[in-house]
Amino acid sequence: MTLSHACSSCASPARRHRPSCHLAALLIALPLPLPAMAEFRSMDDSALAGVTGQAGVTIEMETKVSVDRLSWIDEGSINVNGLRLSGQNDTVLDNMKVTIDIAGQDEVLEHGFSEIARRADAGLLSTGNADVADALAKYSVAGEFGKQFNSGDLVIHLGATDYGDPTVLDDYLRAVDFELAVDSLTTSGSEGTTNLFSNVLLQGYVGPTDLVIRNGGTNTRTLANGNTVSGSELQLDTHFEITNGSLDWDAADLILVFNFAAVGIEGLQIHNRRGNDTLGHFGMASATAKLSRGTSAASGKEGLSVHDVEFRADIDMPTFRIGPNSIGSVQFTDFAITDTTMMVYGH
Repeated sequence: MTLSHACSSCASPARRHRPSCHLAALLIALPLPLPAMAEFRSMDDSALAGVTGQAGVTIEMETKVSVDRLSWIDEGSINVNGLRLSGQNDTVLDNMKVTIDIAGQDEVLEHGFSEIARRADAGLLSTGNADVADALAKYSVAGEFGKQFNSGDLVIHLGATDYGDPTVLDDYLRAVDFELAVDSLTTSGSEGTTNLFSNVLLQGYVGPTDLVIRNGGTNTRTLANGNTVSGSELQLDTHFEITNGSLDWDAADLILVFNFAAVGIEGLQIHNRRGNDTLGHFGMASATAKLSRGTSAASGKEGLSVHDVEFRADIDMPTFRIGPNSIGSVQFTDFAITDTTMMVYGH
């Protein structure tokens, strides 16, 4: 038996089928007797593989996030007040593309600046640029571009939906802009409330960002400090740039070293354009870290291990105020956090 369907609305190739037409066709098909339905056949594995799209999933995304208050409550509380993540100037955070893949053994998937390597290989970008040449060498793997993964690794890559002109490097680096605002970060207790930071505003660009969940099974490994960590871990790798930032540093420590209480910063920039470690970063700051279950060699406690942490950047603070008056500008060149491991657990 042959089921035909035609209507004037669907006759033109330039038009899409209307949902009502599809529904009508379905209703016609439903009363078919079983002998007629016997014409339908199940797909074999190879045909089904083609339908399910084993190459992965792509999500084009735009969003705007706001949180009135985020609190961690113990005997007292620490509060993030008036948090907002958006595009610059409070617009929608858009032009983002997320690809999600579960890797096969030795499969090469998008990672880091592999899109730059692909363009360089096609002759769209000059390898006379040292960063471009480095990307081509780093991300070219057996005729493909990306990073090689193991079977069962979950690979999530954040890039842009539209990178603009493929021959213009700046279009690639500034494809996804963002703005992060926080009214205040406070601590509260029986003695009252203290501002740690306030009036935080950071504007900039998000570069390639990767989240990889490594499928290490039940394997473990031992870090240099003796901590034992799971071979199955979450790996974070990101590049970004802050082009304009400001904040009031009311009372807080940075990395347990710097205390800039009563400091105001304007025109903050975080990048990687100076010094001796710029190669491969395209002028952007970078951060990497791995997280997994772990056991401390020092205490024997089990908890969340944060290891292989690395942060590299140049930091410019052109207006650095102490109290109401500026003391001039402050710059950090080749600011690097390396060889950092943390074991986090409750007490």
